[in-house]
Amino acid sequence: MGTATLILLALGLAMDATAASVANGVVYQNVRAKDVLTYAALFGLFQAGMPAAGYLAGRGFSGLISSLDHWIALILLGFLGGKMIWESVRQLRQPEQAPEARRLTMKIMLAQAVATSIDALAVGVGFAVMQVNIAVACLSIGLITFGCSLAGSWLGRRFGQLLGRAAEIFGGLILVVIGLNIFVEHVFG
Repeated sequence: MGTATLILLALGLAMDATAASVANGVVYQNVRAKDVLTYAALFGLFQAGMPAAGYLAGRGFSGLISSLDHWIALILLGFLGGKMIWESVRQLRQPEQAPEARRLTMKIMLAQAVATSIDALAVGVGFAVMQVNIAVACLSIGLITFGCSLAGSWLGRRFGQLLGRAAEIFGGLILVVIGLNIFVEHVFG
């Protein structure tokens, strides 16, 4: 696999994590730089680790992985996004019961990292068949995802400031759309 192809593949795999980073930037306006670096690193780590796991699993499990990955992503992202939308609508209807600020927890970050990187597992199986240098591929995917996630977070913060109180609904919709997109691409594409 050539360098240009690997970079394009890494960018393609990074787009779900980038969109989730935009959603996080929109919803969690009071996130510290440490938190942004943590979830960008988690996205990069999971995007790098999943192809390695897929590579090790080899072709024996490729059918199982590709038959379930879109369902897992749909359920995880649909749940997270739906929860964000539900809580935001509830807060808009009853502002006196709204908490002061939402926190981006490690549990949320891990769920997003797993959900957005499952398709990379199947890519890793493909790498085993193509005899790709897995160390270079995983490092490239991880670093590109990390950089894209940082940029997505910055963009999300800017959009969040513009959207105001509707930001959480918008962020939740982004996560739901990512989950639906992964599902539709795998089932119909």
